[in-house]
Amino acid sequence: MSHTDDLTRLAAVIESRKPVHGGDPEKSYVARLLHKGPDAFLKKIGEEATEAVMAAKDCDHGGDPQKLVNEIADLWFHSMIALAHYGKTPADVVAELVRREGLSGLEEKALRKVLAREAQAVPAEGHS
Repeated sequence: MSHTDDLTRLAAVIESRKPVHGGDPEKSYVARLLHKGPDAFLKKIGEEATEAVMAAKDCDHGGDPQKLVNEIADLWFHSMIALAHYGKTPADVVAELVRREGLSGLEEKALRKVLAREAQAVPAEGHS
């Protein structure tokens, strides 16, 4: 079993906690966050990102690297809740990382700018 399989399994559990699938906010932390709506899980992503940064800084001064792993796990987990809410999966993120693999960071950034300009230049369908 691969780590991608582990992410897929966890994503399926998160999906099952959505209110539309009967997730009970009284019994499930994930269901509670999803029930409260985006502000709840987006706030958690911000908090966990800050905690991950602080844990990384602590590593530079003799802190326990496992604390960094724990905070990144929290960040990934809450990010997966956001993905599920917006109809995306960890597989979508992995596919995007793979797509970027062959591009240097500067090339990838330039490509995103070109694509954004092209998207702005195309008139919306159905409007003249």
